[in-house]
Amino acid sequence: MNNFMTILLHTYLSKLKTKSFIVTTLITVVIVAGLANLSSIIDYFNKDDEERIAVIDETGVLLAPLQEQMDALNNNISLIAYKGSEAEGENAVKDGEYKGLLLLSFTEEELPEAAYKARSIADSAIPSELQGGLQQLKTQMAATQINLSPEQLSKLYEPVPFDKTALEENAKTEEELNQARGLVYVLLFIIYFAVILYANMIAMEVATEKSSRVMEILISSVSPIKQMFAKILGIGLLSLTQMTLILLVGYFSVKQNLDTMEGGFFEFFGFGNIPAATIAYALIFFILGYFLYATLAAFLGSLVSRIEDIQQMITPMTMMVVAGFMIAMFGLSQPEASFVTITSYIPFFTPMLMFMRVGMLSLPVWEPILGIAILLVSIILLAVFGARVYRGGVLMYGKSNSFKDIKKALQLTKNE
Repeated sequence: MNNFMTILLHTYLSKLKTKSFIVTTLITVVIVAGLANLSSIIDYFNKDDEERIAVIDETGVLLAPLQEQMDALNNNISLIAYKGSEAEGENAVKDGEYKGLLLLSFTEEELPEAAYKARSIADSAIPSELQGGLQQLKTQMAATQINLSPEQLSKLYEPVPFDKTALEENAKTEEELNQARGLVYVLLFIIYFAVILYANMIAMEVATEKSSRVMEILISSVSPIKQMFAKILGIGLLSLTQMTLILLVGYFSVKQNLDTMEGGFFEFFGFGNIPAATIAYALIFFILGYFLYATLAAFLGSLVSRIEDIQQMITPMTMMVVAGFMIAMFGLSQPEASFVTITSYIPFFTPMLMFMRVGMLSLPVWEPILGIAILLVSIILLAVFGARVYRGGVLMYGKSNSFKDIKKALQLTKNE
């Protein structure tokens, strides 16, 4: 037990003190805090950022109503009547006096048309908003020409009432589905990146120690399964440390900015009311998914002797994670699809797909429990098999880039 704790603490502390871990954590924390304060940051930079657009109004009547439309759409866009010629206006734009030049005129049907000129049209936001304002103005003028009242025009563009009702007793409402979809989407990303990052870290740790030729000493003093799980738990503790710090920063940052996050994106993505059961399932499937892929990564890492070979060896494992994530993304729009349901019981896909289904659907309790049981059995079987491969794999040196080496590792274990 002392040897197990020694390896666990050594793995945890050595990774915790590395510059790459510290820098990565700090960068991630800054990004999370920045995203939580994004509204405030945008408002700070845009508070004095008025976009001045020179307007040559050939009609003499479109500028004022268009400015009213733009005030409703974006009050940072200021339309300024330009008295010079079109060529002079173009030069003023090139000199930076104006953001762009807008030419207003009438079509043969006496409806507005426009041309927009700027130094660059790579920024499509301003012309799109100008076009939106003109479209509304054109609609109003066309309605006036055919003698439609504002009430009739409003009724014409009124959305068709279309209610959706689920007939199953415990089915989620449309609002609950929208909130669940956004929350599951974010948590899937967390599970996806965490599994890939920390599983790769375990494989790299094993390969690094093996390349330094200290593995013979370790394997003679500690059993393979103890050594393997000491490393897995050490990296797991490291991941919990990093994620706890990131989540705490994210939580307090969001809490301080709740006023700017009410409604819209924040409400749609379900962060205003997170179900406790969803968080619990996210934690369970994250931990089980981590142990499943970490065990796989540990014995794959034991098969290589050079660090540069590690990515090639664990590529199939990475592809399985990517495949599970892509199926989960597809399942967000069709969570009841048979393909999604079947693949959610395949162990390497279960952490993401079963969690996605639990978050999106009202499943009977036995389904997530069965998924958890499948993961536990898979982890145990993989741990037993992985320990045997690990024991022989860590004693194999030389070029290793084929899964045929698993057979060689098992043979070495039998010969001991």
